Amino acid sequence: MLLYLWSLFSTRKIFNMEVLIYHPKGTCSREMKISYENGKIVDFEVVGGCNGNLKGLSALLKGMDINEVITRLNGIKCGFKNTSCPDQIAQALKTIK
Repeated sequence: MLLYLWSLFSTRKIFNMEVLIYHPKGTCSREMKISYENGKIVDFEVVGGCNGNLKGLSALLKGMDINEVITRLNGIKCGFKNTSCPDQIAQALKTIK
């Protein structure tokens, strides 16, 4: 079980910046890499999912406060799914709070 939880997300520190690797559940994307420093998102990358939309989302997230991102993206649904890539970003960010 512990190994399974580690496989869902892990955090690595690079200089003062930290990097969260998160494996979303219930979405087309397979892995999210969120780099953050001092409570702000520095970079965001995704493996899988809707390429253009996620590139746009990445551009919007850079420089945003983590708490603001969680507030804005939490609970967004994709079609008939109970979650979405934006919601999974919020879930990932909640793991570092």
